[in-house]
Amino acid sequence: MTTTTPARGRRRAPSRMERAAGRAAAFQKPRVILALLLLLALTSVMLLDGYLRSEIGNDARVRDGAAYDKVPSRILDGGPLLTFDHGTATTQSVPDRTIVLTFDDGPTATWTPQVLKVLEENDVDATFFMVGSMISRYPGVVKSLVKQGNEVGIHTFTHVDLSYQSAARLQRELKQTQLALAGAAGVTTTLFRAPYSSEIDAVDNYSWPVYQEIGDLGYTSVFVDTDSDDWKKPGVSKIVGWATPKKNEGAIVLMHDAGGDRSQTISALGTYIKKMKAKGYTFTTVSGAQAMLNGNRSGVGRQSGSAGAGASAGAGIGGTGAAQAAQHQAAGATLYEGRALVYAVAVAEWVVPALSWFLLVVGIAVMGRFGMMLVLARRHHRQRNRGHGKGGRGGGRFSWGPAVTRPVSVIVPAYNEKECIANTLRSLAKSTHPIEIVVVDDGSDDNTSEIAESLGMPNVRVVRQENAGKPAALNNGVRTARHDIVVMMDGDTVFEPDAVHQLVQPFADPEIGAVAGNAKVGNRTTLIGAWQHIEYVMGFNLDRRMYDLLRCMPTIPGAIGAFRRDAVLGVGGMSEDTLAEDTDITIALHRAGWRVVYQEHARAWTEAPGSLRQLWSQRYRWSYGTMQALWKHRKSLTDKGPSGRFGRVGMPLVVLFQIVTPVFAPLIDVFTGYSMVFVDFRAALLAWLAVLAVQLVCAAYAFRLDREKYRYLAMLPLQQLAYRQMMYLVLIHSCVTALTGGRLRWQKLKRTGEVGTPAGAGR
Repeated sequence: MTTTTPARGRRRAPSRMERAAGRAAAFQKPRVILALLLLLALTSVMLLDGYLRSEIGNDARVRDGAAYDKVPSRILDGGPLLTFDHGTATTQSVPDRTIVLTFDDGPTATWTPQVLKVLEENDVDATFFMVGSMISRYPGVVKSLVKQGNEVGIHTFTHVDLSYQSAARLQRELKQTQLALAGAAGVTTTLFRAPYSSEIDAVDNYSWPVYQEIGDLGYTSVFVDTDSDDWKKPGVSKIVGWATPKKNEGAIVLMHDAGGDRSQTISALGTYIKKMKAKGYTFTTVSGAQAMLNGNRSGVGRQSGSAGAGASAGAGIGGTGAAQAAQHQAAGATLYEGRALVYAVAVAEWVVPALSWFLLVVGIAVMGRFGMMLVLARRHHRQRNRGHGKGGRGGGRFSWGPAVTRPVSVIVPAYNEKECIANTLRSLAKSTHPIEIVVVDDGSDDNTSEIAESLGMPNVRVVRQENAGKPAALNNGVRTARHDIVVMMDGDTVFEPDAVHQLVQPFADPEIGAVAGNAKVGNRTTLIGAWQHIEYVMGFNLDRRMYDLLRCMPTIPGAIGAFRRDAVLGVGGMSEDTLAEDTDITIALHRAGWRVVYQEHARAWTEAPGSLRQLWSQRYRWSYGTMQALWKHRKSLTDKGPSGRFGRVGMPLVVLFQIVTPVFAPLIDVFTGYSMVFVDFRAALLAWLAVLAVQLVCAAYAFRLDREKYRYLAMLPLQQLAYRQMMYLVLIHSCVTALTGGRLRWQKLKRTGEVGTPAGAGR
């Protein structure tokens, strides 16, 4: 029998769909780019944070005991200030009874402010040789330090032994630290101290060329006369003693304001300053000492009794006084690049820890979900299979109630399904349950309806309509159905003979309004098909067992689902508001007070996408449609009574585990890859393998429940490395589309018709 039914109250479909296609094409590419740029930005922030923490590009080698025969003896016997004038090296010593306090490895938010406080209380300025990565992390400390009248010098960006580094690395270390200083305090400097350096007589054949190159760039290399060895934490008295120069000599004294617990340094600093002042010593900066050597003693340090930050002459951000003569006002590109660096680091400093904690919570939630799925899936299986086969237990055989034997209507929406429609209808002809078949041809132009009619099946009716989309076709089928239970399926799906009978048995319970069947991937012989097979068994059917027991089933699969006809009509039919009409109708039935269950024994075989392009298209639509449906039914969160159960339980679970968790899952993989490359390969690999093992256990149990062959699980590791990443990108793409207000059209997948009879069941 053939009837023709026009779409009700709709514009002509072709023009509408053409306009939708145009809009989709216009927005699609920018959204993909935006999603990729977002992921790239987050990855860049992580890499920046790792670089700042010396996890990337870190070189922990420190040279010791090298020969020094190529270093001029006058340099080795000279003072701690090394400069180069037109290639000629010159050294200078600090004047007698003069102390230049220097602090290395900072700044830090904990110890540097305490050092500044002691210096301020004792009217003393110092020179801080700072690490660029630390400067960019604590710019406020650097700004306060310079404003107080202290001087800054470069201690490289990542605290590496430069004697092992290339000329390009040396240039980069200097430039990046200058940019950090410019961004933090608006200054640059010509003072330099190499990491792991000490007295000048420790210069060797490897470090000497480095100092020559640095000198040619206009830097003054600053060594030490007296090392307090405060990093050893020997106690206050020893720090003071080791920092005291001999015989009233002048000295550049080394202390630290970073690198660990510096409480002993803080305690010793005030004592040391008072002791040396009592001996008649003057405190100044490196630039102040150089000015004194040149005969200028004006403004080289604070006078006793002066008060207030910046009391030294010329002190301030500009650094124009003698005590800060090595500092220069940053300007132009250097200033703006420096500010950009500091801002980028500020973002990384906030984003990375926040993401780390968030991903930890997500990881715990995912592991908890796996545990919950296993427990509830096992309970579901034992409950629904009670009294069946070897696993039968006491308590009686499970039953939905009196057997449902009355005829039902099977609705097959079809749009250009010439490759599949014959197999689909032949499988229904073998049904052990009495059915009528309603094929709704949604404006096909490939003779789909003619093929259906040519089979000559007496219980098949073909209803033709203008092309209006799958929801309209399903609604048309529901309206023309003759029975009170309707089974909906896709035009490319093949039912097992007892699928319909098994599917409708739950309707013996009058509270049940819809039933989700067990959809299987028929074309699983390819790699993409096998990946989807694993996903269907584990990700869909295991989930549905859990949701069934929680009474918050989110989706009845379009490939196999059954409904009370009155329930569908009662909620307004299949909605065209979303691209996921199956999720939309399921939530609507929940809100109408109906119960939705999962029937594992009702199996159907569907043709999954056979190419990555088709897979992306299908999953993009699914993800976006699910978001649309959740947003449409957001008021279910406040629904009362049984109708609000989905809002209270189901919606939070779907949002958390089908949207939020997958959206952030790529970052977990990025963190894992980052850790493998830059942090601890073994620990990161073991963590990844542990998660894979948990997933493998869940997948194996899901395969056991569905009586599937385990051999497909051999592809699970590769699925995690490739297929899962694609699904995450699809979801991110969908989220970007949703956030930017885009709309998608219905996307038709290319079919091959390779899924025939379910003879491959269980293979």
